[in-house]
This record gives sequence, structure tokens and C-alpha cells, in this order.
Amino acid sequence: MSTALLDLPVFDPALGFVEAPIDPTLDLFEEIQRLKKEKNAVVLAHYYQEADIQDVADYIGDSLGLARQAAATDADVIVFCGVHFMAETAKILNPTKKVLLPDLNAGCSLSDTCPPDDFAAFCAQHPDHTVVSYINCSAGVKALSDIIVTSSNAEHIVRQLPKDEKILFAPDRNLGRYIAQETDRPDMVVWQGVCIVHETFSERRLLALKAQHPGAPVLAHPECEEAVLRHADFIGSTTQILRAAQERPEREMIIATEEGILHQMRKASPEKTFIPAPPDNGCACNACPHMKLNTLEKLYLCMKYEQPELVMDEALRVQALAPIERMLAMSAGVK
Repeated sequence: MSTALLDLPVFDPALGFVEAPIDPTLDLFEEIQRLKKEKNAVVLAHYYQEADIQDVADYIGDSLGLARQAAATDADVIVFCGVHFMAETAKILNPTKKVLLPDLNAGCSLSDTCPPDDFAAFCAQHPDHTVVSYINCSAGVKALSDIIVTSSNAEHIVRQLPKDEKILFAPDRNLGRYIAQETDRPDMVVWQGVCIVHETFSERRLLALKAQHPGAPVLAHPECEEAVLRHADFIGSTTQILRAAQERPEREMIIATEEGILHQMRKASPEKTFIPAPPDNGCACNACPHMKLNTLEKLYLCMKYEQPELVMDEALRVQALAPIERMLAMSAGVK
């Protein structure tokens, strides 16, 4: 007997599908496309997902683009191939839709550095500050915030606030420092959180790589450490880096962000060479271990059985919605 699954899968709410043998003859790309139509589902994927997931997704983007897509979709089911806070954002924007995440353990090191209880105490120490939080945070932190931003729109939004307005920025210290410098706000209070991928890029090894490729510009994400950013020829979000990689005339470029974006760069500009910036740990890769927990197999099982589903307390969702809606309103025109 030919069946899609050789045995019924074992699903653990905390771990996901722990035992789910899939028929090796099954074309997962075709099955996922079939399930999209059958369930009126949309697959949203971040640029940092593995190449197979990017290729099967309906939309690939950075946090701002994904939030916009989540807000606009008419699908009944949103399958979010990213990390937990991204799926939370989709649920905050779509309370009546089913939101699925292929692996509930796909967390975020940056979000983890900012527990809501600790952040609430920190905010209480600065009661006269407007709380601007990077979208890479939990729903609990979003609920404590006045405005949510992404790396694409943070500078644009902060510039809209009066110069004498006191700002508390969280959770990424590198992005916060960069935005404070770019907007001339030296007194901005910044929570000291970091991303494990972006903080590991090595200035020493980057300089050695630049010496080997003297004509290659460095395109970097603002979550990188200041020592790396000072050598960057372009600083921007993942979408902005991807656009710059297509528009710049150089045939070689050094990319200082998570390696998943290289897939889209190579598809868009196959005649160019994109070199990942080296981390300071001896590894040749710059992969986010949380992003890479999602796989094509988990995506298929997630869609077939509509598990694991992200659920949220309604009071928390409503609190977290207001700063996201403010972000969307204030970032009109940002690409």
C-alpha cells in the first residue's frame, strides 16, 4: 500500500513531530503546493531559511515585508517559516486565522536576551521614555512597547519622533547604537541584547578577507558589531542588502549577515560572487541554528496535520497589536 506517511507521526507539543517517517518517493514540493490549495494556506519565509523552503514559499522577505504580508493575506492558514517571534507577529495581526510554525523550538537568541519581566523592570526605571522595540522580541516585550521597528524602518521611524523625545530602544544593542548615531540621539537608552550570528563576525578575519578581495565591497547588517560596521561599504536590512547586491556594479561582494540570504543573491545575480563574512569561531558558515530548525520535511508535516499551531492569550495579543500597527502606519513608503 502506498501512503504519504509510512506510519502515523508522533507529535509532541513541546518538540513537534519527533517520529514522522515520510515516504521517500514523495515529492514534497508538489505535496506542499497541493496542501496550499487544499487548505487555502500561504507559506511565508524569511531570507534566512534553507534554500528548499525559500523555493517553495509564496513570499520571501525580511521582518518588515513579512509583517506586511501577514497583515494583508486573505489565506485561512498562515504557515510561517521563520522563528517564533515572527509567527507571533502573524498571529497578533490575524487573530482569527490559524498560524503554524514548522518547529516551535525555532526561537531567537536576540529575543531570548530580553525576558518580558526583566524588560518591564527596565522600562519602569525610565518611565518618561518612549519604548521603541526591534521586532526581534517576544509578544510580551512588544506589549510593553510604544512602537515596533525593523532594521528596514528603524531609522525612518525614529526620525519622525521629536528630537527632545526620550527613547528607550530594545533589544539589540548594535542596532540601537547604529540608529542613535544615524539619527543624532546620543542619549538613547539601549537594552544590551545581541544576535548570536551577527555578533560573531570577526573584524580581524574580515580585514584579511578584504585583503584577499581588494575590490569587493562589504555589505553588512546593522546588528553587526561596530568594529565590523566601520569597514562596511553598505549597511542595511536583509532586503536592503539584497537590493544593493543586485544594483552595485562590483562582481564580488562580501556579505556580513546570515548566510541564508546568499541563495536569493545568487538567484538574482548569478554572474556575481558573494562571499560570506567570516565569524570569529573557526567555522566556515554563518547559519542561524534557530532558523535552520525548520526543514522541508517539517513544513510538509506541519501543513498536512496543521500542527504545531501558535496560540496566544487574547489580552496579550491586543496589547502587542497597537505598537505593530503604529509601525506599519509610520513606515509607509519604506522598502
